[in-house]
Amino acid sequence: MFEDSTFGKTTGILKRGLDVALLRREVIANNIANADVPNFKRSTLSFESSLKKALDSASQKPLLEMTTSDPKHMGNWNVTDWRTVEPRRTLDYLTTSKNNGNNVDAEQEMMDSLTNQLEYTLMIQAESYEFNQMNSVLK
Repeated sequence: MFEDSTFGKTTGILKRGLDVALLRREVIANNIANADVPNFKRSTLSFESSLKKALDSASQKPLLEMTTSDPKHMGNWNVTDWRTVEPRRTLDYLTTSKNNGNNVDAEQEMMDSLTNQLEYTLMIQAESYEFNQMNSVLK
């Protein structure tokens, strides 16, 4: 019902962001739990930049759009649906910060955890605001 509205898009993006924040929390917790394991390599999760590219792709139509005569041809403008963007887990295997081959910095992971928690709280507040706005309209 609200999927094509601004409310639906906003709540959908916030829901995806909250899901990614929970997944990022699990990745950070895994990194912290394995901080002393020899040769363990930390993982990171990226999502926001891919989501931004997908959202920008709808509004950045080129001045001259190439036509394609075959479905296998590549066009110069493809719109990416923001609902299809998935988080990407990356293993950092290039760095080593300890003598045992482990690259987990517990202090940095705790800072990442705090940042993730603050972003999660901010998204919850934004979601609450959206529903309060909808509630006031319906009254």
